[in-house]
Amino acid sequence: MEFRYLPMTKADKKEMLDTIGVQSSDELFADIPEAVRFKGDLNIKEPKNEFELTKELTRLAEQNVNLKSHTSFLGAGVYDHYIPSIVDHVISRSEFYTAYTPYQPEISQGELQAIFEFQTMICELTGMDVANSSMYDGGTALAEAVNLSAGQTKKKKVLVSKAIHPESLAVIHSYVKGPGVEVVEIDHKDGLTDLNQLAEELDENTASVVVQYPNFFGQIEPLDEVRKIVDAEKKAMMITSSNPLALGYLTPPGEFGADIVVGDAQVFGIPAQFGGPHCGYFATTKKLMRKVPGRLVGETVDEDGRRGFVLTLQAREQHIRRDKATSNICSNQALNALASSVAMSSLGKQGLKKMSKMNIQKTAYLKQQLQQAGLKVAFEGAFFNELVVDLSGQIPEINRMLLKKGIIGGYDLGEVDEQLSGHMLVACTEIRTKEEIDQFVKELGDLHG
Repeated sequence: MEFRYLPMTKADKKEMLDTIGVQSSDELFADIPEAVRFKGDLNIKEPKNEFELTKELTRLAEQNVNLKSHTSFLGAGVYDHYIPSIVDHVISRSEFYTAYTPYQPEISQGELQAIFEFQTMICELTGMDVANSSMYDGGTALAEAVNLSAGQTKKKKVLVSKAIHPESLAVIHSYVKGPGVEVVEIDHKDGLTDLNQLAEELDENTASVVVQYPNFFGQIEPLDEVRKIVDAEKKAMMITSSNPLALGYLTPPGEFGADIVVGDAQVFGIPAQFGGPHCGYFATTKKLMRKVPGRLVGETVDEDGRRGFVLTLQAREQHIRRDKATSNICSNQALNALASSVAMSSLGKQGLKKMSKMNIQKTAYLKQQLQQAGLKVAFEGAFFNELVVDLSGQIPEINRMLLKKGIIGGYDLGEVDEQLSGHMLVACTEIRTKEEIDQFVKELGDLHG
């Protein structure tokens, strides 16, 4: 067939119309007034056969800049990391990539165990007691945490650092409209959350304090000091959004007394793929276990005493009384959670720590080279795999010039903060080579000079 993917032939159409007792499509839509019906042909191309269509789509796809043709120093929430080859081999198995929510444990043991392992590894990384099976992404996980804190404390005010990802901040503002939670934004100072302003804004009406670790600028927030401030109000909670790869080397938020830790597992086994889909995680204390959105997979034994896995807890409105539900989050990110589980398992504890350390070391080398080239790095202090460069110029134009040199430049911070106009957020992961870093610094120096 020329059009093998078309779902309906003329014979199919006639059969369906005959079945419902009408003679034509026009008769089918007779209830729609003539005045609003479209007359004429749609302004779209004529259909092509499969070969011609594939050729055209391939030509269009090849116009995209990608991570194989270009060296990327762009991060800002989506990163170019090493992905073990075994990841694609496992998630391409039909029993995984066609699976949805594992409601029937007797036929879903493989997927349930994979989710259980994901939860376990997230708990180990974050230092928390419980983690759920998966969320859409880091931004929605953070917004869910904010609403949870308001519901748990019965308070309607949250303090959110402006040093978190700006898209996460936007998602929070969307999520809190329903329950009517007030969001107070705390400024950043020298790349870190302004702790003095945080302490001033904290009061008896505060449900939670939200910080990111490492933050959007790559800086390491002092969670011990944040916790001390939060402790001034007994019921206030500390919510931390964390890059889980960074937690392979940094002290986990759980050790600082975080109540909820969320983030995005894209850094483990999930390609950048134009910005999505991702896999969020949500970890918390045992006390808040029944407030966690989504699902929890637990370990048990069957009637013969054999180890098995089941959906232990589901707090969605689809499963329990609506007024008792924590969230209506529905979609299942289990395939991406599986990819992250396979990546983490393949790396192992020592490999993950080494990978995390390489991100720190290579970014430190990048900083050193930038400064030697006479370029200004905006903030001092500890950082993970991102830093801010003050180029005092038009970042979009600089990035266009870099692109011509085969380099994907950093993120234009002027898009989200006028005070940081002319500043570029640059990411350097473990797969960037010394030669690539040196070339990037040279091109940036030439353009800036």
